[in-house]
Amino acid sequence: MKAIVITQFGAPDVLKLQEYPTPKVSGDKVLIEVKAAGLNRSDIFQREGNYPAPAGVSSEIPGLEVSGIVVECGPDVTDLKIGDQVCAILAGSGYAEYVSVREGQCLPIPAGLTFAEAASLPETVFTVWSNVFQRGNLKSGETLLIHGGNSGIGITGIQIAHSLGIRVIVTVGSDEKGQKCLDLGAASYINYKTQDFETVLQEEGVDVILDMIGGNYLSKNVNILKPEGRLVHINAVSGSHVDLDIWKVMIKRLTITGSTLRSRDYDFKKQLAKEVQKNVWPLIESKQFKPIIFKTFPFSEAPDAHRLLEDGSHTGKIILVR
Repeated sequence: MKAIVITQFGAPDVLKLQEYPTPKVSGDKVLIEVKAAGLNRSDIFQREGNYPAPAGVSSEIPGLEVSGIVVECGPDVTDLKIGDQVCAILAGSGYAEYVSVREGQCLPIPAGLTFAEAASLPETVFTVWSNVFQRGNLKSGETLLIHGGNSGIGITGIQIAHSLGIRVIVTVGSDEKGQKCLDLGAASYINYKTQDFETVLQEEGVDVILDMIGGNYLSKNVNILKPEGRLVHINAVSGSHVDLDIWKVMIKRLTITGSTLRSRDYDFKKQLAKEVQKNVWPLIESKQFKPIIFKTFPFSEAPDAHRLLEDGSHTGKIILVR
């Protein structure tokens, strides 16, 4: 098969379309003929050598989410069959013609979606549901702050939360991006280049914060959380070593948590897939939540897709298509 291979750690040009062994299926795994693969920031980190793949997963091929058609089933597969159209969450190797994955990490493509739209869902939807609604215990009537509202995670969080009766505030880097977030259901936005979100939200406060920034955002987040507030970290692009005023956490009875999805075990991902299908898929099929695709690229143009992702000017997902 053909695959996009990280030939060495470095800039986007290290991504090369090459021949690679087609994966085998066994047990409860299925072989998916990939039609589209979603891009994520972690793909960049892996390409640069800063995000090693878990044990047993190729470190040479990035890609954490795909959509496609099941073309082979292992002997223990019970819920899928050849010909099924699915999207799947992976621990890697998605930039390829074929991927092998356990069936519990697959979901049927929601009715009416293209392969590109379906490939944009697994990583962001699984991350948002796991962190915002499970770990953050966000409830209807509360207020959610999302840092990076125009990211794939951001636009997913906005739409799911808004659909469930939650007020969403986002931070963004421009008024144009902010307006796009408003169009998707955000109640308001804060342009972090011209405003200080701590100052803006100090009086109002928020119940849950989804943070992918880290660094000096920690103290600001703690200051604006309401009593019993929850702060959930999913990345730390501005630094992971921070100062924390423990007294504020104690006085306000705050919960500070976080997680990464890629290294979680199969049972967790399988159960999470079931919750996503139960709670989020109906929102998609009823048009309350729609995938937002910024741009698609042929697989052969993966370096250009990575450059666009690094540029940060997009709102929505960037997808490789075959």
